[in-house]
Amino acid sequence: MRATRIASTSKYSEELIHGLEERAKQIRKDIIFMIGAAKSGHPGGSLSAADIVTALYFQVMRHDPKNPQWPERDRFVLSKGHACPVLYAALAGAGYYPKEEIITFRNINTRLQGHPDMKKLPGVEFTTGSLGQGLSGANGMAIAGKLDGRDYRVFCMIGDGESQEGQIWEAAMAAVHYKLDNLTAITDFNGLQIDGSNCEVMNIQPLSDKWRAFGWHVIEIDGHDFAQILEALSPERRVEGKPTMIIARTVKGKGVSFMEGVCDWHGKAPNEDQVKQAFRDLGD
Repeated sequence: MRATRIASTSKYSEELIHGLEERAKQIRKDIIFMIGAAKSGHPGGSLSAADIVTALYFQVMRHDPKNPQWPERDRFVLSKGHACPVLYAALAGAGYYPKEEIITFRNINTRLQGHPDMKKLPGVEFTTGSLGQGLSGANGMAIAGKLDGRDYRVFCMIGDGESQEGQIWEAAMAAVHYKLDNLTAITDFNGLQIDGSNCEVMNIQPLSDKWRAFGWHVIEIDGHDFAQILEALSPERRVEGKPTMIIARTVKGKGVSFMEGVCDWHGKAPNEDQVKQAFRDLGD
């Protein structure tokens, strides 16, 4: 069986899609703002993940910013922890902490560290940064949900470069072994990592075939098309007894003209003039 490819659909209202697009635009502005203010951070992979993270926090996931430890909440793990600006922007927008705090990103003693810390900031489910570990943590959450008889879902975003880590594939085997159909992983497949393109550094293709061979239900989408994102993340797309992998084709630096598809913006902060240009690109 080949991977499922999701096509664009009119199933979702124009009002819903427009609202999510506007929310994602604001999240991208917040990403640029905080990285520019800190003069440090990872804009490329934060921007490429913005639409998926927006869909999760503002449409798909069951969560409560006023009660971050609500036992029935859905969980999101950002395994590619260096892209934490997108998570911080979403959590601020959802009301987990005051948005004014984003200016403290990467400062000494801030709650908004350069990688997310579950002990510092409400809404962060798992501390990440060492690549390859997030999917294992998500497995544990999904197993706990099964054991406790809870119906929450667990979502985990991994990077395409991160997929070169061996622990990802150990976790992939475990998720199938334990039949974690309450787990959905998403690969932010923008094709670039800090040292170049994935295919040059360590080719991960054919990625769909690999996940399918491990026993996962695989869905392929355009990671910037909200209709496709929502359809792939819907409960109706789950397969009983199997974890789901969504391979989302994205653009590194999406939304900012001079960052799109440019490897150098993996881990470089924009200067003041570049921040202004980025805001113009994003419609400010």
